[in-house]
Amino acid sequence: MPESTPPPIDPEGLSRNEKVKASSNHLRGTIAEELGSGASTFTEDATQVLKFHGVYQQDDRDRRKEARARGLDKHYQMMIRTRIPGGLVSPEGYLAHDQISGDWADGTLRVTTRQDFQLHGVLKGDLRASIRAINDALMTTLGGCGDQERNIMCCPAPLRDRFHAEVSTLLSELVPALTPTTGAYHEIWIDGVLQGAEQPQGEVEDLYGELYLPRKFKTAIALEGDNCVDVYSNDLGLVVRQGPDGGLAGVDLLVGGGLGRTANKPETFPAVAKPLAFVSPEQAVATCRAVVAVQRDFGDRVNRRHARFKYLIHDRGVDWFRERVQERLPFRLGPSRPLSWKPVDDHLGWHEQGDGLLYYGLYVENGRIKDENGMRLRSALRELVSRLHLTVRLTAQQNVILTGVAPEDRSLVDEVLRAHGVPLSEDLSNTLRHSMACPAYPTCGLAVAEAERALPDLIRRIEGLVGELGLAAERISFRMTGCPNGCARPYLGDVGFVGTTLGKYDVFLGGDFDGTRLNRLYAKNVPLGDIPGLLRDPLHAFAAEREAGEGFGDWSARLGVDHLRERFLEAVSV
Repeated sequence: MPESTPPPIDPEGLSRNEKVKASSNHLRGTIAEELGSGASTFTEDATQVLKFHGVYQQDDRDRRKEARARGLDKHYQMMIRTRIPGGLVSPEGYLAHDQISGDWADGTLRVTTRQDFQLHGVLKGDLRASIRAINDALMTTLGGCGDQERNIMCCPAPLRDRFHAEVSTLLSELVPALTPTTGAYHEIWIDGVLQGAEQPQGEVEDLYGELYLPRKFKTAIALEGDNCVDVYSNDLGLVVRQGPDGGLAGVDLLVGGGLGRTANKPETFPAVAKPLAFVSPEQAVATCRAVVAVQRDFGDRVNRRHARFKYLIHDRGVDWFRERVQERLPFRLGPSRPLSWKPVDDHLGWHEQGDGLLYYGLYVENGRIKDENGMRLRSALRELVSRLHLTVRLTAQQNVILTGVAPEDRSLVDEVLRAHGVPLSEDLSNTLRHSMACPAYPTCGLAVAEAERALPDLIRRIEGLVGELGLAAERISFRMTGCPNGCARPYLGDVGFVGTTLGKYDVFLGGDFDGTRLNRLYAKNVPLGDIPGLLRDPLHAFAAEREAGEGFGDWSARLGVDHLRERFLEAVSV
C-alpha cells in the first residue's frame, strides 16, 4: 500500500468509542430521546456523544462514600464547557454564564487552561436550559470536548493595532474551518426537535467524515516572542510573525505536542510540538485543515491510548507527515524558520490597549470564580462587567482580563475589587501568580489525587520557602494536576506536581518558563506535606549557583535532573 494511502478501516477492529461515533448519526445518537426520559443519567453511549456537544457526565466524588453507605447511586451531575476561541467573552456572554452558574450549576465559574468556561454541578434536567442560555448569548459548547478540534487558543492581550487585528481575523477564519458541520447541535439544544431518524439530505462532514477524529485535537495561536498559550503543548501550533509593515507576515506551524499520559504505561508520554513548515497568512487555514485530515486518515482508531496526534508524529516522523500534508495542498509548504521567545507575559495588572483605553489582568487562583470566605470574586466581576459593560478575555493561565476600561474608571475597578476582598494582581507574589492547578476532585472522574483544593495551602508554604531563600523576585512556575493527563500543563513547568494517589505526587523539575522544554521526574510518590522540604535543597542551591538571568528550570536542566536527584535525594537516603 502506498504510504500516501490511508490504511483501510476494519469495522470489527475499531475501538468501542469509534463504533459509537460511527452509529451516532453525525453526533445525534440518543441524546434527544434520553433528555426526555425520567432517568437522572445518560447511557454510556450517549455520554460519549455528549462530549462532542461540550458536556461531560460526572458525579460528586465527595458524596460517593455516603451514597454507598446508604445504598444509593452516585450523585450524577454534568459539566458544561463553553468553547471560547481566543478566550473572548462579550459582556452579555459573561453575565449569562454568571447567571447560569447560580441558577443551575454549583454557583461558581471555572476558567480553564484552554481559555474556556466550565460550569460544574448542572443536573440532567437543567442541561438543555443551560446550553440554550449560552447560545442565547451567542456562544456555543459545540467543540468544548470530544474527538474533534477543541477550543482554539490565542494570545488574549487586547492590543489595538494592525497585527493583533489580523491575528484575530485569522482566528475567526480558522474556527469555522475546523468546526463540525452537523446540524445535530442546534436540533437537540436550540430547536429541540431532530430532523429525523436519518441524517438530513446533503449533510456532509467534509473534514471529519463519519468517524470524526481518533482523539481530541488541540490548536493554539501564539505571537512570536510571547508564548503565553504554551503553543508547544498543542497538537497543532501556529506561531504568527509580525512584518516590517506592522501586519501579519506569516505563520510557522508546529505539530505533535500533547501532555497527556497514562500512569504505568511507558508507551504513553508527553511531547512538545516540532516545526513543520512556514506558510503565508492566506495559506494557513487550508494547511491546518490538511493537518487535521492527515490525522483523521492515519491516526490510530484501535488503541485510544495511542490515538493522539503526537503518536502519529512520533511513529512516522515529521518528514513523512509533511509529505502527507503537502499532497493535499495546491501550494508548496515553506521551510520552518527559527523561533525566538521573550519571557512569557502573563498579562496581569494594568496595561494600555493602544486606543486610549486600558485593560486589567486579574489573577484568579486556579481559575475558580466564586464568592467564598470573604473574597467575593464572582460578585465583584459581575458588578464590574455589568456596570462598565466590559468585555472579558480568559487566559491560558486561568486568569481573566477586563478590557476597554476608560482611564477615569481605573480607580473604580481597584475599589470594587478591594471592597469585595479580591487581592489585586500587583499585590501578589511571583510564586502565587505563576501557579495553577486543574480541578481534579470532586468533579473529574480521572483524578487520583487533589489539585485545585490542595495547591492553595501548598503554594503558600512554597511561597514562604522561596521568600526565605531570597528568591521572591524569581519567576518560577509551579503546576499541579490530580492525574497524569496534564490538564494544567505540569510537564512544561519549572516545577510540576502530578498526582499518583490520594495525598501523593510525582515531582518534576527542569522545564523552562517559556514552555518549550519538558521537565523530568525528580522524585516519585512524594506525600503532599513533604513537598516543600523536598524542594528546599535544590532551591537553596539554585540561589547560590545560578548564572545571571538563569531561571530555576534552566538551572535544573543545565545541571541535569539526574544529578540533582543523586545530589539531594540519593545521598540522603544512603
